[in-house]
Amino acid sequence: MIPYLLDWLSLLGRWAHLITGIAWIGASFYFVWLDDHLLPPTRKEVLDAGVGGEVWAMHGGGFYNAQKYKLAPAALPQPLHWFYWEAYSTWLTGFFLLCLLYFGQAQVYLIDPAVMALSTPAAIGIALAFLVGGWLAYDLLCRSPLRRNERALALAVAVLCTVIAFGLCALFSGRGAYILFGATLGTMMVANVFFVIIPGQREMVKAKQEGRDPDPGPGLRGKQRSVHNTYFTLPVLFAMISNHYAMSYGAAHPALVLIAMSVAGALIRAWFVARHRAHERGGRTSPVPVALGLILLAGAAFALAPHSPSSGTAATAPAAERFAKVEIILQQRCVTCHAPQPTFAGFPAPPKGVLLDTPEHILKHTVAMQTQLATRVMPVGNLTQMTDAEREEVLAWLTDGAPH
Repeated sequence: MIPYLLDWLSLLGRWAHLITGIAWIGASFYFVWLDDHLLPPTRKEVLDAGVGGEVWAMHGGGFYNAQKYKLAPAALPQPLHWFYWEAYSTWLTGFFLLCLLYFGQAQVYLIDPAVMALSTPAAIGIALAFLVGGWLAYDLLCRSPLRRNERALALAVAVLCTVIAFGLCALFSGRGAYILFGATLGTMMVANVFFVIIPGQREMVKAKQEGRDPDPGPGLRGKQRSVHNTYFTLPVLFAMISNHYAMSYGAAHPALVLIAMSVAGALIRAWFVARHRAHERGGRTSPVPVALGLILLAGAAFALAPHSPSSGTAATAPAAERFAKVEIILQQRCVTCHAPQPTFAGFPAPPKGVLLDTPEHILKHTVAMQTQLATRVMPVGNLTQMTDAEREEVLAWLTDGAPH
């Protein structure tokens, strides 16, 4: 009954995380678009009101006129809409899932003894340290003198993210490292909202309420962090979905793949942001960022392409004999989870619905088996202690076309 309840908690948690994430990212992308499409107002009454830029848009059959003030309107309007619960809810639901799946089943999803033999408390403690430490290091960079040079700050943040990626991949399973990388960037993003963007906005509102001229400093700092958040978004989304693609986190050098995919995402996002301001450059946008991003993606796809290892002397054995050996290995190492009713604790159903308990089921999933075994992500955490010789035996059989 407990595994069934955990499945429901996971389902509802993922659903809520997806919904709140869409709301947060949608609002974030919209306001970046809005800022980059603002044009100087031409109407005298708008200029006199202190508006610094405006944009006209059409949606849902209606005309909209969005305006941004240089600092603040003469009088605070009511109601004044804020955007922050989308961010907080996304982080809270994400942390709930992290605790439920990766901390609650650390031996399965977070720890890989072949990478580092960590105890569950140690693994969870280190993971939490990355979440907190990543934000603190990033915040220090943003408060350092580098904040005056956007390119230097961006390079420093990129170096920090690279260090985090290598550190996580050196400590945890590939799957766990990728999720923790996304969680660390996500923590930076929501901490930007909680500690910088919203307090800055509250200070501007307070100044107006007290009859003071608002200080533009908090607004500028909030704008800088908001821009960082938009570049973090695609790497975080990749990390969220990476657990479905063992070819990425199961690579021989998972940190390099993670960095390449993250940089590609940031470059592609940078191109879209630049396109928002194409009107300032006569409608032209440099294709360099998106081209570099696509080259990185193509390079990663090429580097991760499966290779066909030699089947060795096993290929000389009769097909039926080889298949019988493979069946025995799978029964011992895989069927504990990949059966109609798994016997391995924590698995109420076969992962992804894949069954390997009969010859027919085995032959149906040969392509997926080859990817999972070649990347060493299955058996998950090698909990069933598949030997290298057994892995090579099955891979050689798969490479030869699964003769039976």
